[in-house]
Amino acid sequence: MNPENSRTDAADQVRQHSRRSILRAGAALGAATALSVTASGLLAPSAAAEEQISFDVIVVGAGYAGISAARDLRAQGYRVLVLEARNRVGGRTWTDTFAGHTVEMGGTWVDPASQPHVGAELTRYGIGLVEDQAPERTFLPTPSGPQEFAPAQGFGNLGLVYERIFEGSPQYFERPFEPLYRSDLIGPKDKLSLRDRLNQMGLTPEEELLVNGQTAVYSGGSSSSGALTMLAQWWALSGHNNAGWNNTMRYRIAGGTAALLNAMLTEAQPVLRLSTPVTSVTQSGGRYYVTTQAGRSYQALGVVVAVPANVWQTIKFSPALPAAQTTATTQGIGVKTGTKLWINARSAKGRFYAQGKEGGSPITMVVPDKYTAEGQLYIAFSTDPNLDPNNATQVRAAVQQLGADLDIVSIKAHRWGSDPFARGGWAFRKPGQLTSLYPAVTQPAGRLAFASGDIANGWSGYIDGAIESGRRAARDASVGI
Repeated sequence: MNPENSRTDAADQVRQHSRRSILRAGAALGAATALSVTASGLLAPSAAAEEQISFDVIVVGAGYAGISAARDLRAQGYRVLVLEARNRVGGRTWTDTFAGHTVEMGGTWVDPASQPHVGAELTRYGIGLVEDQAPERTFLPTPSGPQEFAPAQGFGNLGLVYERIFEGSPQYFERPFEPLYRSDLIGPKDKLSLRDRLNQMGLTPEEELLVNGQTAVYSGGSSSSGALTMLAQWWALSGHNNAGWNNTMRYRIAGGTAALLNAMLTEAQPVLRLSTPVTSVTQSGGRYYVTTQAGRSYQALGVVVAVPANVWQTIKFSPALPAAQTTATTQGIGVKTGTKLWINARSAKGRFYAQGKEGGSPITMVVPDKYTAEGQLYIAFSTDPNLDPNNATQVRAAVQQLGADLDIVSIKAHRWGSDPFARGGWAFRKPGQLTSLYPAVTQPAGRLAFASGDIANGWSGYIDGAIESGRRAARDASVGI
């Protein structure tokens, strides 16, 4: 099912009688020339764009959610301004270079087979996929310490435990893109943390150690912090099986996540201002006034707030945020201690995957990547606030605790939790958030709409979810314009 089709008819009827058609010709001509390509390849505003302060819709944030919204709004002929706090587009996706290779400092993997929104966009722009090479060996925790397994055995054993954890998910997530479809069954499940579920199962020590490192890192460091329903929904969206689940970390976008995002941005051609943090959004007299950190004010008939839910609290809203959005930004959805590392190193273990146990190593997961002139790239994840991800000695010691070893050449890392424009990494709901926040957290307040992969109905925390959310918000922010 595609949730994008569910609420469009009434809005389309309103638009047919709106004043938008009067503005369309002039807006398309003006905004189509408002961007120029910088030396870095980013689309940036021209001098002419600086003079314009009134728009139909303002989009705050130029990640996948914001650019999806801007693209759809521009396709309808609206004059659109995108304000981005960073000096780049992408948000929590960030294609960069390291050790002679293109690397992703944020969101990385996609699976068009189970992620329909990103799949449709890749088809639309003719962008292909690159398949990851499988690891040669796997290190997993056991009661007697880290142990090496053949990948098929290690991942197979892990999958068998996952299948038990998510027993019943085909019923309570019968329609995973409509997470509350079986609210009668979801309610009791949403109260459970992943730790609650693991404790229910009577796992052997061997079985528990196979999975608790993953459940902990997804949750933000402790399995008690993350909701069973969050991971169970991802499992359901993957087809309720281990093969589908493994495919969510198998493919990447050819050219990096920036390739697809820039294709969308090139088509959209909004007015774009980088390095422009927003400090307030005020509604008055049927218009919205958006003020930036530099004190500049823009006005529009609708606004899409397309920054992470954790960041909403840094913007002053008048009227105040609705209750669900206030709760979401206060509690947080993005993992506040999330850190991603790229490690350029040599290792006698070759292309290995390593996973730690809950409460063990400061680095919980290591995934092999491309070969380099010096050896091999590895991707690592941490939720330990005490780890210095740029300290090679600390990083090597953390990997040794997983049973492997690295002779580290260089490291490139980003603490997403310390990033002021993210305030957290990947999205992972807490127990009770699904049933207490949804669907209200996805709803607009007038023509003030909210877009973030954090609040997708489907793939929350993934690029697919950001696109879904952005397209929904574009409709919500433009109703009646």
